[in-house]
Amino acid sequence: MIPHSPSEERRTVVVIGAGPAGLTVGNILRAAAVDCVVLETGSREFIETRPRAGVIEEWAVRGLEQRGLADALLAGAQVHSACEFRFDGERFRFDYAALTGHHHYIYPQPLLVTDLVREYADVRGGDIRFGVRDVRLHDVDSDRPTVSYTDPATGRRHVLHCAFVAGCDGARGVSRDTVPDARTRMSRQDYGVGWLALLAQAPPSSDCVLFGVHPDGFAGHMARGPEVTRYYLQCPPGDDPENWPHDRVWAELHERLGAEGAPPLNEGPLVEKRVLDMHNYVVEPMVFGRLFLAGDAGHLTAPIAAKGMNLALHDAFLLGDALVAHVTEDDDSGLDGYSHASLRRVWDYQEFSGFLSGIYHGTASGDPFLAGTSLARLRRLFTSTAAATAFAEQYLGAAAAF
Repeated sequence: MIPHSPSEERRTVVVIGAGPAGLTVGNILRAAAVDCVVLETGSREFIETRPRAGVIEEWAVRGLEQRGLADALLAGAQVHSACEFRFDGERFRFDYAALTGHHHYIYPQPLLVTDLVREYADVRGGDIRFGVRDVRLHDVDSDRPTVSYTDPATGRRHVLHCAFVAGCDGARGVSRDTVPDARTRMSRQDYGVGWLALLAQAPPSSDCVLFGVHPDGFAGHMARGPEVTRYYLQCPPGDDPENWPHDRVWAELHERLGAEGAPPLNEGPLVEKRVLDMHNYVVEPMVFGRLFLAGDAGHLTAPIAAKGMNLALHDAFLLGDALVAHVTEDDDSGLDGYSHASLRRVWDYQEFSGFLSGIYHGTASGDPFLAGTSLARLRRLFTSTAAATAFAEQYLGAAAAF
């Protein structure tokens, strides 16, 4: 066979993308002895180290635990039961666990991905191929889809014949682009603001997440480990990270997160600076023939409410279980209902993200009326038990999960 001739194989499921969604689907399939392969354009080192989300909702952790995928998480994650809002120069602690009986886990996504790769590839012997190039999907609207890719080491083209494709390769992946526009509806929203995402080599400055609601713009503080902290600063959309040197960043963080009685922030080197434009989209339906979209391939939720990784895991639980039921029990109810079940939670979380955006960004909008109503929403959380409980349930994903 000449080097560039196709090498053909057969698999029941081809999973595109080795993020939380793809790896969780792969692990569910492997546990049920369903033949599958995971394709990933990045290296193993890259996906295990790239900075990403860190807040995992309790229902999602329970779902991982039920599938034997949470041992390291439960042993090493921080448990958070409260957050703190800072506005009008004061501190307001919000104890959501006291209101709901539930909490968050803080576990950086790179650690979860590392756990899932280890379980899939090293423990369960799953087939995962890193560094693949030019991935293409073919005939996914038929009952005989194929996926092709190039092996960069040999230059050889590989073709995988399969029954199903799980498109878990994110917002810029090939899966979403494969679905014709005429067969889907893409709903988009742009909040008109940017967030400067920062990773600081500095211990967390609080035992909980901090939200600074300030006339100069939103600021956020989230622990990512004992020596690393994620910070956010509201900025103009499309801003250049180079406009934010070290001294300016820390001056703005101190200002926007400052409050009476609050200890000073722990400063440290900034090892990541990038601007995220706050926008959302939803693809409906999330199924095209034998292609099933999951995670950011099917919907993007701005990090305003820390919902993205949780939605990816929700999709993976639904899709992995549905594929297993089809293969092992000839039960198609899960696959038939996948898009509807996923989108119910997606839209619930999108609505909450919009609600939070109004709170976070309203005071810096330049509109006195919007600023006043935004602060009224915030104050209500600390004067009305009913409003606080409803907020806590949405913040935790509890309203949709427990």
